[in-house]
Amino acid sequence: MLLELESSQLVLVDYQLRLMPALHDFETVLLNATRLAQMAAALAVPVFYTEQNPSKLGETMPGLLDVLKAARARPLAKMQFSAVEEGLSDMLRPPPKPVQGNARSLPKHLQKASAGEERDTIVLAGCEAHVCLLQTALDLLEDEFEVWVVTDACSSRTERNRDAAFDRLAGAGVELVTTEMVAFEWLRSAEHPAFKQVQGLIK
Repeated sequence: MLLELESSQLVLVDYQLRLMPALHDFETVLLNATRLAQMAAALAVPVFYTEQNPSKLGETMPGLLDVLKAARARPLAKMQFSAVEEGLSDMLRPPPKPVQGNARSLPKHLQKASAGEERDTIVLAGCEAHVCLLQTALDLLEDEFEVWVVTDACSSRTERNRDAAFDRLAGAGVELVTTEMVAFEWLRSAEHPAFKQVQGLIK
């Protein structure tokens, strides 16, 4: 099973000023998160980002924040560790489209279509992997999203906690991928109009 561009949304979790410097290999992780946001913008993938208790942990890291704003990413401030507990799932599902006439008189397949085009594949990355990322991913699974976690854009204070999170996520049915996997599965072909732009981001 490959990642489908048309059904994808990108969610970046808690890349914040007072958190990132304490995390393992944070510079590489931050670079990959920035690349993901840039690729999503180039390929018209909706982008969302969260900030845990921003009054204490600060806002999103400046370079990444600039890219997120350019991509018109939607922010979610939260206190719960799982962003789903703060309304993320509702943000990820489109509002129902208005239906002309009496919706109840429509055939069932047209009633379903009126709910809007759903992008139910969530490409997820963030920090800390064993806390906010893990809890958000598991709750998204419960809400019937497909979840793909980008491992080289995730971190924790220790490698052991990060790797334990990946083990648990894989066991729960989450797909584990890398930034380059996401790039080339979204593109699928060297003939994609955005191929050179995306390739330039990951070289």
